[in-house]
Amino acid sequence: MKKILAFSLLFACFVTLKAQNPREYANNSNAWLMYFGTHKVADKWSLHLEAQVRRSDGIKNPQQLLLRGGLNYHINPQATVTAGYCFVETNPYGGFPVKSDFPENRIWEQLQLKNQVGNFEWISRFRLEQRYVYAPVLVGTIYRAGDAVYTNRFRLLNRFSIPLKGKTIVDKSFYLSVFEEFMINYGKNVQFNLFDQNRLYVALGYKLPKIGRLEIGYLNQLLVKSDGKKIENNNTLQVGLSCNVDLMRKKG
Repeated sequence: MKKILAFSLLFACFVTLKAQNPREYANNSNAWLMYFGTHKVADKWSLHLEAQVRRSDGIKNPQQLLLRGGLNYHINPQATVTAGYCFVETNPYGGFPVKSDFPENRIWEQLQLKNQVGNFEWISRFRLEQRYVYAPVLVGTIYRAGDAVYTNRFRLLNRFSIPLKGKTIVDKSFYLSVFEEFMINYGKNVQFNLFDQNRLYVALGYKLPKIGRLEIGYLNQLLVKSDGKKIENNNTLQVGLSCNVDLMRKKG
């Protein structure tokens, strides 16, 4: 476990140092409101339903809208594989605003592993994304979404949660959660930013009976723009609800 975390941090630092000079930096303040649903539809199958409303300048202006869906196959209680589709709409925001709103379509696949290590709940997530980004281009005198540019991205997340009381997270209990996730671009259309971003997160959570988990936390997002020069440091307040309501019909 320690080796995986150390490798993640060292690798993220290495690729960050390889970013092209000179660099420009911007500090932004954002807020994300998030819903994550895992809804069982059969013995080993469930739906992944996700929506995120992301705001910038606190909550003043729109940043992004993210809608993600998928189909989960639960190999066993510790391992789940998923495939699905994601839509993202990005707005101009922060110190390096894009020229206009633009959409992105993604296909994604992932493997998620869950283990209990002492009092810690440990989740590792390996995700691949095939991205079609319609970045703004100048048409006449106005900017609008251009043709799709295809890239790939790999994401690795390690998350640790520990109850504030007891040995495991149970209903009506509080817990602390931390995670680190880094993202790497690859493919022929990636020119300057092999390293895409790194996320560090800490939160206070509460397990809601029969519903799921509610978390309020802080996310630090270090993001390298596509030119490899502009770097965002995004300080983000997050409020997230993870819901696991069973959609299977109960047998009478």
